[in-house]
Order: sequence, then C-alpha cells, then structure tokens
Amino acid sequence: MRIAEAVEKFLQSSRRPVLFEPGDDPMAVAPDSFLLTTRGGIVTLECWNEKKNLVRRVRAIHLEKRGRLELEVERFGVKPGRLTLLDLEDPANQDAARRGARLKYRELFRRSLHRHFPGWRIVELSTEADLQHSLSPSYPRALLRRGGSALAAIGAAEDAPAPEGALSFGLIWLDYLRRRDLKHRVEGLAIFVPAAAQAVTCHRVRHLNPDAARFLVFVHHQGEEDAVDPADYTNFDTRIEPLRRAAVPRGLELIAAIGGVEFRDRPDGSIHLAVRGLEFARVTGREIFCGIDHRERAASIEEVARLAAGLARMRHPDAADRLNPLYLRQPESWLESQVRAHLQRFDADLLPAPVYSQLPQFAAGSRSVFDLLAADRHGRLAIIEIKADENIHLPLQALDYWMRVAWHLDRGDFPDRGYFPGLALSRRPPKLLLVAPALAWHPANEAVLRYFSPRIEAERFGVALEWRKEPRVMFRAPVSPWP
Repeated sequence: MRIAEAVEKFLQSSRRPVLFEPGDDPMAVAPDSFLLTTRGGIVTLECWNEKKNLVRRVRAIHLEKRGRLELEVERFGVKPGRLTLLDLEDPANQDAARRGARLKYRELFRRSLHRHFPGWRIVELSTEADLQHSLSPSYPRALLRRGGSALAAIGAAEDAPAPEGALSFGLIWLDYLRRRDLKHRVEGLAIFVPAAAQAVTCHRVRHLNPDAARFLVFVHHQGEEDAVDPADYTNFDTRIEPLRRAAVPRGLELIAAIGGVEFRDRPDGSIHLAVRGLEFARVTGREIFCGIDHRERAASIEEVARLAAGLARMRHPDAADRLNPLYLRQPESWLESQVRAHLQRFDADLLPAPVYSQLPQFAAGSRSVFDLLAADRHGRLAIIEIKADENIHLPLQALDYWMRVAWHLDRGDFPDRGYFPGLALSRRPPKLLLVAPALAWHPANEAVLRYFSPRIEAERFGVALEWRKEPRVMFRAPVSPWP
C-alpha cells in the first residue's frame, strides 16, 4: 500500500529516525523496536522502548518531504491524532527536538487547563510563532470560553530556558485577543510557570492593574499545578549597600580634562572612570587599575590618561571609523551617559545630581537593562530605564526595578544608607521613565505597559537616531492604562 511504502522508504533513507507524538518524548526508531504491519488494507504501526509501547492505526499521509513524514492515525478509542517521523540528521530538522519538547508541553498544558477550568471550552491552543502579533512559539497559549466570557492562558514548561518571559507574552496575547474578539469579554489571564519563575512572576503580577484584568497564577509541581496568590509575595531579593565616600588620588584632574571622560562614585567607595559609558579604570583607595577587558594596577596617572585619550578619539560621535569595535561597544552604556548628562531634557524637574546606577542591586545577578536613579526638586524619585535596541521584555524588566526601588523607599533605606544627602525624599511612588531610540521601541511594549498598576506613573521616550551626538527627544508618550 501507499502508506506502508512511504513509511518504509522514509526509514530506509533516514540515518537517525525518531517518532514524535504530541504530548510525549520522542522515540528512537530501530529494527528491534519498530514494526509495521498491513492486514486487510489496514496499516498498523508499533514502536516501543523501555518506558512506553505505542500502537497506532495509520489512516493517511498528511505531509511527506525530505527528512519528515507526518501521518494521520487513530489512537485508542478511535480518536484521531498525528504522528511525525523525523530524521534528526537532516539539516532541516535541527530544531526538531526543541519543537518536540514544545509539542509535549502543549499537551501537558492542555491537561492543566482541563483540570483547573473544567467548565470552560478550549477553543484555541497553539505553539506556533505569530511574528505579526509578537507571539512566541516558546510558550503555548490558549483561549478558553464559557458562555459570553473568555479567558486567555499561557504556560512555560518546567525546562523552559526563560520561563520568566511567559508573562510578557501572556499580556501581549491577552491584549491581542481583546482587540480581535469583540463578541466575548476576555476577562483575564491565567499564567502557568515552573517553580523557577514563581517568585518573579508573582511579584510582577502583584504590580499589575487588577481592574484591567483578572490574573491567575499556577505553579508546576511534580506533574500537577498549584494555584498561588501573588499577594503573598511581599519580600524581595534585593539590597542597598551603605554609601561610602570616595578618596580621590591626586593627579586625576589630568584625566578629567579629557573630553568624554566621566567619573562615577560607587557605593563601595571606589570611583569608576569611563569614556562615554565605556569603563576603562577604577580608583580604589590610592590605587588605580586600568584596562578595558582586564584591569591591572596602573604605573602612573599618565598611563591612564593616555588610555583615556585614545578611547576618547575612537569613541567619539564624529569618529572617522564608526565600525571600530570600541565605537560600537556597549551602546546602552553610551546612551546611558548621554541621558545622565541631559536629564532635564526628559523631565525638567529632575536634579542633575546625585544620580546613581544599578541601585538597588539585584542579589540574583546583573541585569540586561541599564538604569539610573535620580530625584526631582520635590524629592520624588525617578527611575530611568535605558535600552539601545528593541527588547520585548523591557516593560517588565523596568517593573522589576521599580518595585524594588519602591520597596526600599517605603522602608527609608535610601537616606539611612547615605543616598541623596540633604534632600527630603517624598514618599510618593517613583516615576518611571523608559528611554530608547525612537525606532528601537518594540511594538508590543505599549500593550504590556497598559496593564501596569495605576500607582506606576510611566512614560516612554524615543530619542533621535544620532543620539551619540545629542539625545534629542523625538517623542514623549505617557502610558495610557487599559480602559
């Protein structure tokens, strides 16, 4: 028969065949673990390993191409299904294992939805990419309906590489469904995450607007899921080091006179020296360590000055060689230095000093977003989050920083540890300013920001393409909350 011939031909031409069925791990296909039989026009496929024995009746060929054969099958109880035979050695199937893992979790996600929403009907469930609407294949998404109501859902597998990203795409999915389906009221979002993303997801959800949507969080645990209450998450893994005053060695005025050089005091009492955001030296006590990738004790101030002057020539907005690696390096840090030097272009009330970066510190490690913490003339804190390229996760990464700053502010940690000396800090929630080149804003960022708590006064700023010369503000857009 045509079906049996196609399967046998595929196996003969494959070097490393495996069998995929949605919801299960791939099964290796070998002569001693695979059997194909034909009786009375019925083709039956069997495959087994130490964990599973699979038997399916093959009804038709759905897709046939090099390295891939998709079969329509009947499962137990005459339920339709699909099996896929793949040759993992075929270059076209390099991401097959990743896709198989996504399909496996999609089926586990389906079962989770049935368990927790028994009265609802799953009308959509997908792991396919939708680039037009910024929907990732890494997280299965679903739409559930019951009567005139609807609910969005998204999940992250326990072995997902970045499970904390599920909430960003969940909010994008929710917003898309609300704009697409005007007949049903999409009342909220259910998020399923592994334990590794439990805390960060709950903290973020706690600072979303409960009037804009209902948010439900479930955490995977040994094949089941537990509903958790984000309101129970009130402590952060964050710290603020006491501010120590830096001791400045003599002779640094020689370096300070070089155009583009910046001196930045650090909480530990050291001074970091940078040229338009790129650090090249650190002053600790009476010693100076210089270098870009690896720093060594400097023999003299003159040595550090020569390095600074060379960097200032290569890392200049009018540099002759704009393809020089030192010109292109760390664009976010260069943009940060421009924003720091022109704070009042973004908010006329902001004080030019003091301005701190990476404060508070995340105990879990570094962040991909550059940030500044300033205050305005009324003592209100302002957080400036900076990104030089498109980043779909920028809003929630900024939220991570905002809620930690607000947490320390409520506890009086900033003045107690020596920050903003002489300034009476307001207890009002901090302002949030998001800065990026005007053409580098991801189109989905605004949708995510609309679900922030009304306590978070946020604005987006787009700067001109030639921001290395001058950070001209091309647009200023206050965030409009969901109606």
